[in-house]
Amino acid sequence: MSSSQPYMQSSPATPSRRRKSKFTFRQLHQLSQSSPTNPLRVIAHIDLDAFYAQCEMVRLGIAEDQPLAVQQWQGLIAINYPARKFGLNRHVTTVEAKKLCPQLIMQHVATWKEGEEKWAYRDDAFRDMATQKVSLDPYRRESRSILGVIKESLPAAPIQRVEKASVDEVFLDLSAQIHSIMVERYPELGRPAPYDDPTENLPRPPTTALNWDTDALVDLDDGQTEEDDPDWDDVAILLGSEIVRHVRAAIREKLEYTCSAGIARNKMLAKLGSGHKKPNQQTVVRNRAVQQFLSGFKFTKIRNLGGKLGDEVVSAFNTDTVKDLLEVPMEQIKKKLGDDTGTWLYGVARGEDTSEVNPRTQIKSMLSAKSFRPSINTMEQAIRWLRIFVADIFSRLVEEGVLENKRKPKTVNLHHRQGGQMRSKQAPVPQGKVVSEEILFDLAKNLMAQIVVDGRAWPCANLSLSVGGFEDGVTGNRGIGSFLVRGEEAKSMMNSMRDTPEQDSARELTPPPGKRRKLHGGIGKFFGSSDGYKDEPERPGTDAYCENDAQKQIDGNQLHDIDESEDLYRGNSTPPSAQPQPDDSYPSRATSSGNREASYMCSRCNIALPASEKGEHDDWHFAADLQAEERSKSTSNDAVHGHGLYHETHRLPNKRPRGRPPGGGGNKAVEKGQRKLAFG
Repeated sequence: MSSSQPYMQSSPATPSRRRKSKFTFRQLHQLSQSSPTNPLRVIAHIDLDAFYAQCEMVRLGIAEDQPLAVQQWQGLIAINYPARKFGLNRHVTTVEAKKLCPQLIMQHVATWKEGEEKWAYRDDAFRDMATQKVSLDPYRRESRSILGVIKESLPAAPIQRVEKASVDEVFLDLSAQIHSIMVERYPELGRPAPYDDPTENLPRPPTTALNWDTDALVDLDDGQTEEDDPDWDDVAILLGSEIVRHVRAAIREKLEYTCSAGIARNKMLAKLGSGHKKPNQQTVVRNRAVQQFLSGFKFTKIRNLGGKLGDEVVSAFNTDTVKDLLEVPMEQIKKKLGDDTGTWLYGVARGEDTSEVNPRTQIKSMLSAKSFRPSINTMEQAIRWLRIFVADIFSRLVEEGVLENKRKPKTVNLHHRQGGQMRSKQAPVPQGKVVSEEILFDLAKNLMAQIVVDGRAWPCANLSLSVGGFEDGVTGNRGIGSFLVRGEEAKSMMNSMRDTPEQDSARELTPPPGKRRKLHGGIGKFFGSSDGYKDEPERPGTDAYCENDAQKQIDGNQLHDIDESEDLYRGNSTPPSAQPQPDDSYPSRATSSGNREASYMCSRCNIALPASEKGEHDDWHFAADLQAEERSKSTSNDAVHGHGLYHETHRLPNKRPRGRPPGGGGNKAVEKGQRKLAFG
C-alpha cells in the first residue's frame, strides 16, 4: 500500500480520468455524418408564428400590434397574437369576432372565381361562396421565399440538411455544421484518438459555464444541477441555438416574418420545443432536461399519438400524460399494444426518436376540390370549375419543376359526387412531352365527359381533380443539332478522318459487320403467302434476325436492314387480297357444277374479289386504319429513324406474290429469314 501511494500522486492518469467526457471519438465522428442515433445530434424545428395572418400583415403593411384575422367565408382560419389577447380563436364566427374585438381587421383569403383563370383578393368573396374557390397560392409563394432565406443562411449541401415539413414549418439537421464548428473552436477535438482507438473518451470541454443568451432554457431533470460541468452534448446544443438564432434574424430582416424554434436531440423534441414558447422565441431542450420537459405534456400532443392510437393508449392505461405513462413497465405496454407499438411508445415517452431529417421530401400528389352549395347541374358549369382546378394544380406543378422536366405526374384523377354516390375516373398523363396546362385541361374534360356518359351526373355536389404518381423527369438531353459540326471545324475533321489507300484496301478485304435484320414490318406480313408456314421441322439458320451477313446468305428482296425498314402497305396501296396473283398459285375455283365462285366489289379498293376472301379483306382494312391512326400519333423521331413512313405506295417484287390463295396454303418450304410458328 505504501508503494502505491506515491505512484498515484505522481501519475497523470488521475486528473486525466476526472476530465474525461462520456462521449467517444467515434461518436464525434458520427456527428459529422448526421447519424440519427448519435447522442450528440442536434435538430431544430422552425415554425412561423400565425403564418397566414403574418402574410396578410406583411402584404398590407399593417402594424405588428394591430389585431388581424384571416377570413374564409364566414369563419376564421388564422388569428395573429394581438387578436388572441381578446379571446379570439378559430372556432368563432366573423360576427362573434367583431363583437369581441371591434378594431379587428378581417382579411378574406384570395379566391379563384368561376370563369376566371387567375386568383385574386376580392372584398365580396365571402358573399359568393357558390362561384368562388379558396386559393392558398399567396402563402405558398411566401413559404418558398422563407425557405430560400433559411437555405442561404446555412452552409451548402451536403452539410446543409433542410426538410420542409409543411407550408409554415421546417426541420434542420445541424449536426454536420456543428461538428465543423466544434473541431475549429476546440482544437483538441481534431487530434487523433489515443492509441488510434475510436472508443476512447473525449476530453472534457474546457469551459465550465455556457451563455444561453435569451433562449427559453428548459429546467434540468431531477438530480441534475446547473453547477455540473457541461459535456459536449451541451456544447453542441448551444452551437445549434446560435445557428438557429442567426437564421431567425435573417428571416426577420429580409422578409419581416417572426418565427419560433425548438432545438433538441431529435425531431419530436424539437417540434414540441418550437411550440413551447411563442411567439418569436426559441426553446432549448438539453439532453439533461428531456424528462423534465416531457413530464408536463399530454402524450396526445406527440406526433402519431393524436388519433386512434392515442385514444387506444388512453383507454388502455387510463391516462393521457407522459408522466403517468413513464411509470408503466414495458412488458405491460407491449402486452396491451403489441411488441412493435409497445416498444415504440415506451421509447417515445422517454424522448427517443431516430427519424431522419429528409432534405428530399417530395410531394406525392396534388388535389384541387370544391363542394357546391347549391349543387351544379350542367356540363358547362363543371368545365368552368375544371379550368380553375387545372390552373390551381398547374401553379403548384411549376413549383415542383414540371416546366424544367424535373418531376412530372403520371396520372390524372377526377372524383365526382352525386348524392351519396362517389365515382372516380383516371387517365395517364402523356409521356415524352412537357406537361402543360392545356394537356391537363383536356384530360380533365375527357374524364368529366366519361362520367356524364355513364349517367346520373347531376346534380353534382362535389368535384375534385388530382394528379399523382410523380416521377423524376429526364434532364440533360441534347438536340440533334448539338452533335453536328459546321464550317471550318467540319472541314478539318474530314481532313483528319480521310483514309489512306492502304486503309481503303484493308476495308475492302474486311467483311462488313453484321447488321440486325428483321422481316418486313407492318400488318402486311399477316396477309402474305402462307407457304412459308409449312409444317416441317425448323432448320438452323432460319431465325428472323441474322447475326452476320457475310456468313448467312439472305435474300435482299425478303429482308431489310433495321435502320432502313419500311412498312409494306402504305398510303393508298392495294391490300394483299386484292393484289394480282400468278395463275399457278391458285387452285381451280370451279365448283362441281362448273360455275365460278361468287365475287363482291370492295367499295374502298374498287376491285372485285372472291366472296370467300371478304372477311380477310375487311380485316385488312380495319388493321390498316388502326395502323394509320397509331402512325399519326408518332413523334417526329419516327420520321428520322423510319423514313419509309412517308414513302409513296411500296411495290413488292414480282418474285414474291402477295395474298393467300382461297382454300388454304401451299407446300413451299420455309423461306430464308423466316421461322415456323407452331400452333397447338
